[in-house]
Amino acid sequence: MNAPLTPIPLVKTPLTWNNRFHRLGPGFYTSMAPQPLPAPYWVGRSQSAAELLGLDASWMDSPDLLQALSGNLPISGTQPLASVYSGHQFGSWAGQLGDGRAILLGEAQGWEIQLKGSGLTPYSRMGDGRAVLRSSIREFLCSEAMHALGIPTTRALCVTGSDEPIARETLETAAVVTRLAPSFIRFGHFEHFASRGQQAELKTLADFVIDNFYPDCRETVQFDGNAYAHLLQQVSERTAVMLAHWQAVGFCHGVMNTDNMSILGLTMDYGPFAFMDAFDPGHICNHTDRSGRYAFDQQPEIAHWNLFALAHALLPLIGRPALAEQALEAFQPRFTQTYQHLMLTKLGLTLPPTSSDDATAPGAADSVFTDFIRDTLALLTQDRVDYSIFWRRLSHARASARYEPVRDLFISRPDFDTWLLRYSELVAQSDQGLEANLMLNVNPKFVLRNYLGEQAIESARQKDFTAVAHLLAVLQHPYDEHPAFETLAGFPPEWASHIEISCSS
Repeated sequence: MNAPLTPIPLVKTPLTWNNRFHRLGPGFYTSMAPQPLPAPYWVGRSQSAAELLGLDASWMDSPDLLQALSGNLPISGTQPLASVYSGHQFGSWAGQLGDGRAILLGEAQGWEIQLKGSGLTPYSRMGDGRAVLRSSIREFLCSEAMHALGIPTTRALCVTGSDEPIARETLETAAVVTRLAPSFIRFGHFEHFASRGQQAELKTLADFVIDNFYPDCRETVQFDGNAYAHLLQQVSERTAVMLAHWQAVGFCHGVMNTDNMSILGLTMDYGPFAFMDAFDPGHICNHTDRSGRYAFDQQPEIAHWNLFALAHALLPLIGRPALAEQALEAFQPRFTQTYQHLMLTKLGLTLPPTSSDDATAPGAADSVFTDFIRDTLALLTQDRVDYSIFWRRLSHARASARYEPVRDLFISRPDFDTWLLRYSELVAQSDQGLEANLMLNVNPKFVLRNYLGEQAIESARQKDFTAVAHLLAVLQHPYDEHPAFETLAGFPPEWASHIEISCSS
């Protein structure tokens, strides 16, 4: 006679769970539990992210939550699943993809909670469904760093690790990152159903996104009242704002496939990312990207290309190609406007007020400032000046009127002197209400340089997670001085230029 099965205990949390994505129906996902992670331990935790869920600091002391967020114990009220989507990868149609190593637990406090690295799913293709410690720490730190920089992003609650061996380029160890987003829906979700001619599912998905995240699209008078065209316009504008922030801060994503593009305009799927060290517009941070498709200066154009792919997927709902084209036109002006505003703020400049009787003045003033932004970046490129250090030193120089520390960054001193003369003239023309000290609140002292991530990862491999905690602390407050961590804001060492980051990162 068989012995009765021992029921698996459910972890109870103070969270009230909602499972809106699950209610879309089985055509959108496969219901499944995460794969257990042997003997897990905490690697990194963000109380800032925990507060989004209403969790106080006591959650960090919960052994049950450690097990649950490692995939070892089910959480009461959740309906875990892996979603299906498709997409274009490096410009080519890749067909069906999906959550190959991520499980969506459900939604709490308006945030979807997903375990990335939680084992095989039906969409893993040739992968093992696991994430490694290296990639998990990078995603955890960068998610929180981007949020602190004011850049739209998914968030990361924690990383748990295990000594379970995982084969990548070398043998590594497993980890799971718990990440948060209002929704993890991607362009690729829409491409999946459109490519299969599943218009009912396509409409269900679009209606879900509109009703939950873009309700104003239902009341639009634009596009002849077409809510789906308005959705495309809104996504285009959000994506443009995100890209403008990337370019302004010197962030390279590295793998802007359509399945890595958020329908909410959030930075997501942190893999071979990099923050610029020596400024190079053509920098390729992903050594897998041999053609340079996702080089830094190509990112806005690729985002626009991805939006065209989304427009093609939505066309059965929009109905008229002309409406889709009109919706896509929102991208470029929103990107240009946002980028110019961000760069002028970094420079401590604002467009001067214009008299109402001079109709040509606004365009002329705008052109002068646009040309100056372009020439500033050209000067940085010429001498391969460290991007973040330049802006931080400029902020201090503007406050103190001492520009020697900035000048010291340049090989071509006469060229810098010419630039400084132009800058001084624009400062005099600019709105004097903009205080120089405000530049210190937009030009970060600390960014997640790849070498800093590598140092924290190397310590974590030795079970020392202090460097992860210290790096998180400064990245969550990147504009503060943090004198105890001055070395984290210095020039990268020579070996940093040889770090290779790939899609497995």
